[in-house]
Amino acid sequence: MDSTVNFEVDGVHLGHLRVPHSVHRSAYGHIAIPIAVLKNGAGPTVLLTGGVHGDEYEGPVALSNFVQKVRLDEIQGRVVVVPALNYPAFMAASRVSPIDGINLNRTFPGRKDGSVTEVIADYVTRVLLPLADFVFDVHAGGSSLQYLPSVLSALPDESDAGWQTARLIEAMAPERIIYFDGDRALSGEDRVIGNYARKNGAVYLCGEFGGGSTVNPDGLRMVEHCVSRFLMHLGVLSAAGALQYAETSRVLDQPVRTLSYSMDEPGLFLFAQRPGFFAPSFRLGEVVRQGQLAGHIYDSTDFWKTPTAVTFECGGLVVCQRTFAQVEVGDCLGHLAQPC
Repeated sequence: MDSTVNFEVDGVHLGHLRVPHSVHRSAYGHIAIPIAVLKNGAGPTVLLTGGVHGDEYEGPVALSNFVQKVRLDEIQGRVVVVPALNYPAFMAASRVSPIDGINLNRTFPGRKDGSVTEVIADYVTRVLLPLADFVFDVHAGGSSLQYLPSVLSALPDESDAGWQTARLIEAMAPERIIYFDGDRALSGEDRVIGNYARKNGAVYLCGEFGGGSTVNPDGLRMVEHCVSRFLMHLGVLSAAGALQYAETSRVLDQPVRTLSYSMDEPGLFLFAQRPGFFAPSFRLGEVVRQGQLAGHIYDSTDFWKTPTAVTFECGGLVVCQRTFAQVEVGDCLGHLAQPC
């Protein structure tokens, strides 16, 4: 895998990451993943990524807007932008790649001699992450989930990276910041991009900004707001550039107080215990209590059977809700966060 862009020369470089892909219809073909590099003099390197899952759109839209709107003279340092990192999945509107069925964000550090998704993960781990001093990775719930737009962060520690993370969060002033255990990630996996960003010494932040395979307008505004203030705090983007990109005075004047939550406890997840179709009794953004009714799962094969009640194991703020009504055992129906 290689790149058509120059990471070291000043200027705006638009090109592709090329993943070799020899198939029946194209013996010497490759997959072309869009990438942009904006470099202007000395300064930090920031990696902005979206589309790690192909059915999440706030990142691709916000990062496309950034490259189109920001001028080079408004940059000091280097910004590397990959708006649809898992491009095969993006083109298929799928969480996983249609080529190998792999979830990119569960396969880091990847393999240079692996399948297409593993090769992408390997290139990110070997080439892109070592370039980066800071990483902002934009996610959403994809097809199956809706998220209350929020910035996510590993729990800050006493290290220099932890101190910088705390300062960045303060500078971004998001409406919500949700903390999690960075070593195990939300699903108990450690094969995610954030773990390897930190292993490469980069300061890493991410977020969930919508879902349902749509573009959440509030989530999109939050992404642009946070990316602008993220880059401004680092001195990489001028105030004029931030306003040009985000088109809102809130970039420079944020009156909203950041609310802090934690979403690490296992009891905060709500899972289906039987197959069927789920009718929720809660809404995204609602505060629920322990033992409260979450909804009912109806039997898909016996419509006259009494549905199974589902209750919340813990109380908290509903930050995530399932999109699809049809469920199998183990499907996530919702996720709570608790104030911290």
